[in-house]
Amino acid sequence: MLLRPGITLQHSRVQTTVSDQVRSDITAFLAVVPRPQWPAGASSGDFFEKKLLGWEDLASSPVIRLIDQPTVRAIAQFFFNGGVEARLYGLCIESLESLMVSDPFGDVAFALIERLRADEDSGLLVMPILGWLPVVFEPGGRPIVRCQPFIELLVRHCQEVNNRFLILDAPHELHEEHLVRWVRELREQLLDAASFAAIYYPWLMNGDEEFAPCGTVAGSFARVENLHRPFGVHWPPANVPLVGVTHPAVEVRWREAEALLAEHVNPILSQPSRGVLVWGARTLSADPRWVHINGRRVVSLVSEQLRRDSEWIVFENQRPELWQIVTTTVRGRLDQMWNAGLLTGDRAGSEYLVQCDAELNPREVRDAGQVHVRVELRPVSTTEFIVVDLRLGS
Repeated sequence: MLLRPGITLQHSRVQTTVSDQVRSDITAFLAVVPRPQWPAGASSGDFFEKKLLGWEDLASSPVIRLIDQPTVRAIAQFFFNGGVEARLYGLCIESLESLMVSDPFGDVAFALIERLRADEDSGLLVMPILGWLPVVFEPGGRPIVRCQPFIELLVRHCQEVNNRFLILDAPHELHEEHLVRWVRELREQLLDAASFAAIYYPWLMNGDEEFAPCGTVAGSFARVENLHRPFGVHWPPANVPLVGVTHPAVEVRWREAEALLAEHVNPILSQPSRGVLVWGARTLSADPRWVHINGRRVVSLVSEQLRRDSEWIVFENQRPELWQIVTTTVRGRLDQMWNAGLLTGDRAGSEYLVQCDAELNPREVRDAGQVHVRVELRPVSTTEFIVVDLRLGS
């Protein structure tokens, strides 16, 4: 604003920056490298990582000879089905028994999980080898999935980082009542973390070749998201024909599909006119807020986007002006997300609230160098309002 020639008024307000848009379609593939294939100098628990922008990035790399074949097949299916970017992590293990211990974090996966915590790009997580590992049956028929501690570790990791979702294969040996029984017990073990994972059944066939569905499903997640930019996570990742699949390994009829959905297992079935497709988009959670995969992922994306947008706050002085700027910045990003179809309401701001004030930021919070923000919103896929508490700063 010009006051008179040569004099310009500069407003003394905090300058904010908005981060790049968070992506949720990048998939982290966890592979294993058995001891005979370890790189020189490797030890148990070491790992390597590689960025993949297409199937050729793996097909032309020497690491394809190091990792387990189920992961190789899953990565191929990921790109065939619309995936555009992946991260490959190869974990050095003594043998497959290393994945079936009671404390996988302490025994083999500590360094890998630490690295995954620092990976802010990957929104999806799969580990194809887990579905191949053995299942034992107790007297009375109760199934024991021996790698379940590893599964639980990965689900809780997704809950911890918040903006990550685990795609699980039904164990290869489990069907019908045995599968349902195991899924029920897994859900009970996971409790609140159950909304960060989904399970798919049955396995898939391409001619005579059988393979786990996780890579194919992850590719379809990415395809749906990228078809509905800028924020495609609000679309259910289902009802999309799968590529590179001739038929499911087990035929699932419509009545059976309904029973599986009731148990939070997403069925894969064949439609004569459309091919093979996923017929469900449910998490493992029974909480009405988190039943639907797209609802869970919308809230995760919103939380992560607001966190990244607000990183500049760390070095600012706490004062009412800062709270006003934070409120305006957060509301502006929510308006963008509402306009893209992620949030409910007949107009921008009608069904989401942002609070950042003295009530949320008393003296002890300010002295700790933090800013607390409270957001109440409702994703398009649910009737429940959800509260997101952001604690920003040191």
